[in-house]
Amino acid sequence: MSTSTIARPPTASRSEWLAQRKILLAHEKELTRHRDRVNAERRRLPMVKLEKQYVFDGPDGKRTLEDLFEGRRQLIVYHFMFDPAWERGCPGCTRFANALADLSGLYDRDTTFTMVSRAPYAKLEAYKAQKGWTVPWYSSFGSDFNYDFHATLDASVLPIEYNYRDLAEMQARKRPEDPAVGMQGEEHALSVFFRADGELFHTYSTFARGTEGLTAAYALLDTTPYGRQQSFEDSPPGWPQRPTYG
Repeated sequence: MSTSTIARPPTASRSEWLAQRKILLAHEKELTRHRDRVNAERRRLPMVKLEKQYVFDGPDGKRTLEDLFEGRRQLIVYHFMFDPAWERGCPGCTRFANALADLSGLYDRDTTFTMVSRAPYAKLEAYKAQKGWTVPWYSSFGSDFNYDFHATLDASVLPIEYNYRDLAEMQARKRPEDPAVGMQGEEHALSVFFRADGELFHTYSTFARGTEGLTAAYALLDTTPYGRQQSFEDSPPGWPQRPTYG
């Protein structure tokens, strides 16, 4: 009788499995509670007023950053890696877009989601049609948007910074097996903006593994100032909230 070489977890009795599962459950619950604490801290971040005007190309021509809000209070932007010289989008960003779930829960909470890339809009439109995506996607080609929010790294435009580290810090930390990451060119990221009294503000950006799992409405809402807007959340006084259930 041959022994399989397939990698697999060890085998245990039901009682042994249950004992270890309960230990893991305790860790999972602590992770959930810690995530709630981090989200509460994120909702208390200050925000930075935007002084620069950004213009994008989309299906209806030129649009400002405020236009991308589509009249809502909050805007989430996924910085999709698509260099102007490329014919196809980044494979990892493509998988992110493929994984996007029903985002109607965002709109119900006064929040808009869109993707932005530096490639000309014609390339984005063609790639979007090929993939069958419906999420809004705009081109920042010719603007400073990607550079200002560190989704495109070019020392001739701005000093290089990625994931809140400057070039010297990144060079000190870079892995030998992945020397190019965080040094130049396109990078993926997610940024959040807030609109109030005719002014726009930057509230949050996350990079690298910080974007993992941000493909469902609740996870995306967790990155915004207002969060999920549910009563279980620890939010500042006056934040919009509704019953968690019902």
